[in-house]
Amino acid sequence: MKKLTKLKGNWDETKVKLKQKFAMLTDSDLLLTEGKQNEMLIRLQIRLGKTKEEIQKLISQL
Repeated sequence: MKKLTKLKGNWDETKVKLKQKFAMLTDSDLLLTEGKQNEMLIRLQIRLGKTKEEIQKLISQL
């Protein structure tokens, strides 16, 4: 499974795909900053009602 830190280079593209799939997500929900990946995962867990593992799998499949 891809780590979020490896996705940083493609994060803009990944953000667009997530927003297309889940219209309720905002730019704030998808803000990925250095050292804050875990906080972003928690925001996504809350907004989407999924586990951390489900979120990571979802992102790696995009």
